[in-house]
Amino acid sequence: MLIKKLVTEGFRNIEDNSYNFSSDGIILTGKNGQGKTNILEAIYILCYGNSFRTTRLADCIKHDRESFTISLVFTDSDNLDSVISVGYDTAEKLITVNGHEIKDRKDLIYSLPCIVFSHNDMFFVTGEPENRRRFFNQIMTMYDLDFFDDLRRYGQVLRQRNAAVKDARIELLDFYDTNLVAYGMRIQKARNAVCNAFNSIFPDIYSSVSGEETKISVDYRPSWSANLSDTDILEKLRLQRETDIHMGTTTSGPHRDRFIINGKDGPFVSSASTGQIRLASIVMRIAQAAFFRQKTGRNPIMLVDDVMLELDSEKRMKCLSAFGKYSQIFFTFLPDEKYFSEEDSRSFRKFTVNGGSLYEEK
Repeated sequence: MLIKKLVTEGFRNIEDNSYNFSSDGIILTGKNGQGKTNILEAIYILCYGNSFRTTRLADCIKHDRESFTISLVFTDSDNLDSVISVGYDTAEKLITVNGHEIKDRKDLIYSLPCIVFSHNDMFFVTGEPENRRRFFNQIMTMYDLDFFDDLRRYGQVLRQRNAAVKDARIELLDFYDTNLVAYGMRIQKARNAVCNAFNSIFPDIYSSVSGEETKISVDYRPSWSANLSDTDILEKLRLQRETDIHMGTTTSGPHRDRFIINGKDGPFVSSASTGQIRLASIVMRIAQAAFFRQKTGRNPIMLVDDVMLELDSEKRMKCLSAFGKYSQIFFTFLPDEKYFSEEDSRSFRKFTVNGGSLYEEK
């Protein structure tokens, strides 16, 4: 897979234009605020239908416009050219693949597997449990259609149950609880399996890149004990209904699961330096890519948004070596950053980004 061309119109500060990215490696260089990350965001939206920076696509509309349209041409796994387009205005989002409208985002995300490395990845280590759940959900939805469907159906039932709880509609809860447990138990079983598999990859990469003997791993702590049967959990939900009604929400289930990143002496974040936390977040993405390759035999597209700035030169080089195989990789750098030797950098197409305009370096 290779992104050959990106076309933008009304997107962020990026100049309306067509950009040729026909290369295995792309480097975007520029000062802060010039639009480097906006290019990566446009590509990500075309891969997933949403942004890694905001939950509101309206934020991506250029300040003097009412809508944006972005599209890309890519070579698929059969070596055929395909076109993905996303248009958005304040009323609706329109996604098409080869001219056919995509109603279900699930039909988009398997077309062009993509992994982004961004500054917000640090929240996988330091942030709320929701951040780590989102990380592992993305790992799994990149290759597992059944998990994607279970997660979506669980979310729908959870919203219905929460509405019933808020209105004290107890007569509806038996029905919702049965479905919540059915989907929730499958989610927990899948999460347990993926966490075990992730731990066969993540610690070794961190140790190799960091040069430390620190034992780092992820501990999955489900909201419902794995030892409980469906009947046991249904009874648990029944017994906590009064609490749920008082709180106005469902207080147990996979939406409350926790993933704890541990070092040798307990929670990693308790003793790790800022540099170690940054490195761990980068390695989590590297491990995500390795896990995806292991599960699918495919190489992802990688978007690397200047996340290695805080690392010393030795760890930067080790991270770059640990990236493994990819279909295509995009880097954003500040001016004068040197992550590659002169010889290695010749294999990349290089662009300067200034005020939303891209200028290819010859």
